[in-house]
Amino acid sequence: MPGTLYLIPTPLGDTPLEWVLPEETRRIAAGLEVFIVERAKTARAFLKRLDTRQPLQAIRLLELNEHTPADALPRLLEPLLSGEDVGLLSEAGCPAVADPGAPLVRLAHAHGIRVRPLVGPSALLLALMGSGLSGQRFAFHGYLPAKPQARAEALRALERRAEANDEAQLFIETPYRSQALFAAVLETCREDSWLSVACDLTTPSETLLTQTIAQWRDSTMMRSTRQNDSVAPAQAGAHEQHRISVCAGMTAVQYLRAGSIADRPCVFALWRPPKAPRLHANVASPRRTPS
Repeated sequence: MPGTLYLIPTPLGDTPLEWVLPEETRRIAAGLEVFIVERAKTARAFLKRLDTRQPLQAIRLLELNEHTPADALPRLLEPLLSGEDVGLLSEAGCPAVADPGAPLVRLAHAHGIRVRPLVGPSALLLALMGSGLSGQRFAFHGYLPAKPQARAEALRALERRAEANDEAQLFIETPYRSQALFAAVLETCREDSWLSVACDLTTPSETLLTQTIAQWRDSTMMRSTRQNDSVAPAQAGAHEQHRISVCAGMTAVQYLRAGSIADRPCVFALWRPPKAPRLHANVASPRRTPS
């Protein structure tokens, strides 16, 4: 009988495991002896914090990343087909969502292998929850084009879709290009569109702010966007205390350019209010009765 493929979320940053992973998720993960991982080094660091039942040296790590060819996927299922339970780990957050694990999960279903997703942090859902934008209808687009012209065209298309469907448009970028994407959104999108930016969610350096494009360009921030219940300012380190103190009076753009987005993983959400329905122009006016 095949084993079970457990989809195990991992923390989004340097956060205590008990803050973001329920006890049941940690218990199941700690008892596994085989994992399919994106990077062995990152996986070992996570497993070391997990306090696994087996020594780390005895745990098998099979790598699956964006460079893994499709014909290598069946080999990764071999432990499952022989009856072993296996954990699938992402670099951060939920595996198989914006992650190379999705084809493996699909193949597991095709082979009759039980797939069990476990509870843990999802940057996409947390960002959507905190955005205040359309949570009833939304779409995730992954990474937008890196080249400026293609990226601008993609952003304009997302604006049109958001307005036509009353639908929040979510997208992400690699940390070293987050700042360029943020600047492109402000330059390309209309001033009455709404943009939410969420960085380092669930960590002490969490940043989450939603404003119109016009507000992002021009408004003055009168409070820190780093307000969360997990870490009080008095508990923050010297660097974080400095971030809090310099925030007051800075424009939103200045604040984020000062380091709140640069080189950090961010989720962007774009939305426009739907157009008001137009009255039909071809409705015939009532005829006047000749006097």
